[in-house]
Amino acid sequence: MSLFPGFDVVDVTVGGTTIHGRVGGTGPPLLLLHGIPETHLMWRDVAPALAADHTVVVTDLRGYGGSGVGTGDDHSMRSLAAEQLAVMRALGHERFAVAGHDRGARCAYRLALDHPDHVTALAVLDVVPTAEAFARADREFALGYWVWSMLAAPEPVAERLVLGAPDVLVDHMLDSWSDDPAAFPPWLRERYAATFRDPGRVHAICAQYRAAATADVEHDEADRGAGNLRCPVHVLWSATGAVEAWYDPLAVWRQWADDVRGGPVDAGHFLPEEAPDVVLAALRELG
Repeated sequence: MSLFPGFDVVDVTVGGTTIHGRVGGTGPPLLLLHGIPETHLMWRDVAPALAADHTVVVTDLRGYGGSGVGTGDDHSMRSLAAEQLAVMRALGHERFAVAGHDRGARCAYRLALDHPDHVTALAVLDVVPTAEAFARADREFALGYWVWSMLAAPEPVAERLVLGAPDVLVDHMLDSWSDDPAAFPPWLRERYAATFRDPGRVHAICAQYRAAATADVEHDEADRGAGNLRCPVHVLWSATGAVEAWYDPLAVWRQWADDVRGGPVDAGHFLPEEAPDVVLAALRELG
């Protein structure tokens, strides 16, 4: 049985890489972006229902799943966001809503900041902006968000560590960041882990984390200011996770946007897989 019934597979060449994804449905266009350690498969319980009244595009970010790893040295979210915009334009969508979880949320809000004329609405799931996270970093952050520093370790240290035990890394993320590890059956864990067995993909992902601590922070700080995110912003976060414990998420996002709404979800970090009905209802409000 297809996980995305009625969706077509697409592979779009953009710049120096290829972005893999699926597209289905009719109605206002909506781009869905995944987080780590997932691929577009994380939207399997959300995208088909949204396709009843939206044209839904789900993609793999550069380095993940079926997408390419890129050829240049720019691994910033600005670069990844430009790729996703190019995909949407290639599919005929000049204006669209975008929703992202985790790393995908960082790509989504960067897309909205850099290309405001193309983004009609934004949803960010279980994140605060990268600059805000680093600005408040402390011992609790270092231990709780260990992946930020581990994957940003100098090459080839991070790459060698990940390739030495990719299944351990993926299983630990899924088990320790979720409230319901059973949401990730063995077949799905295998699909997610495949990304982290490929040296080229691991390097691309580590390079993105290195860019997060440098270029992404600089880009965020340059854009910090109420109203700089010109579209409506819907914020969802785990009621049991770090975003709830460490921040006031709505107040944080109002440093970048005027129209901010949302709230906590009774689930772990992986909202679309642990609480798909709640996420589905929120994304339908994007229009």
